[in-house]
Amino acid sequence: MGIRLAEAYERCRLLHRHHGRSYYLATRLLPAWKRRHVHALYGFTRYADEIVDQPGGSERAERLAAWGDLLAAGLRGEPIDDPLLPAVIHTIRVFDLPAEDFAVFLRSMAMDLTVVDYQTFDSLLDYMAGSAAAIGTMMLPLLGSVDDAAAREPARQLGIAFQLTNFIRDIGEDLDRDRLYLPLEDLARFGVTLADLRTAAASGAINPRIEDLIRYEVQRARHHYSLAEPGIALLQPSSRACIRSAQRLYAGILDEIARADFNVFAARARVPTLRKWSLAGRVLLAEAVSR
Repeated sequence: MGIRLAEAYERCRLLHRHHGRSYYLATRLLPAWKRRHVHALYGFTRYADEIVDQPGGSERAERLAAWGDLLAAGLRGEPIDDPLLPAVIHTIRVFDLPAEDFAVFLRSMAMDLTVVDYQTFDSLLDYMAGSAAAIGTMMLPLLGSVDDAAAREPARQLGIAFQLTNFIRDIGEDLDRDRLYLPLEDLARFGVTLADLRTAAASGAINPRIEDLIRYEVQRARHHYSLAEPGIALLQPSSRACIRSAQRLYAGILDEIARADFNVFAARARVPTLRKWSLAGRVLLAEAVSR
């Protein structure tokens, strides 16, 4: 592996370690040769997310489109100058990942430049088809499975479950960016307004209607974790501990939210570090015993 490619993988790893700590910890349970490829996919998705989240108006759309064009050029074999994409392109080629997953992901990222809320859960699912479900299917060839067709939908569901967890935890942060990823129909169902959420974010206190809303969203996310569960047993044995740990660590965020009486505004829900390591160790031991 050339120096430039090695540097691109290292940049992706550092992005992963800094921004995706729970997922990064779970990735440590993969065989060493697979980890850099997971870092590459994380680096790709994270960098696109950072483009979208930075201020800049129309400049963000231009940067995102240019980055997508650069990826396409690299996949065509053209020389490119980018600190991350050589690792991403190498990973795509090693595992013959479908280019459609990357295109649909970038489509969803472009939606973030113009769409600030979603009326229904179905419309949110359309966004998550690229922003979350596609990442699940990108990951599947890296992880390996005994039945790719059967494992595909659970992989999509796990991506959705992870992202719903993030949406619930980060409501306040998203409101700061003038975005809301809770369906407006859910707010109406529980008698919650956008102003109510902004007041809660500013004060750190919630009312019973918001508590019921967040409880409902947590239950929905747990449902998607349950839909993903059958797919873990279909993965290659060397990948199961990683994904089982990631699943439990992210679901643990929901546990922390429930433990805080569903107030996601007073403090950011986090799984304590000691509990993370304990959980990962128990999963690794259980997987070793089951083989």
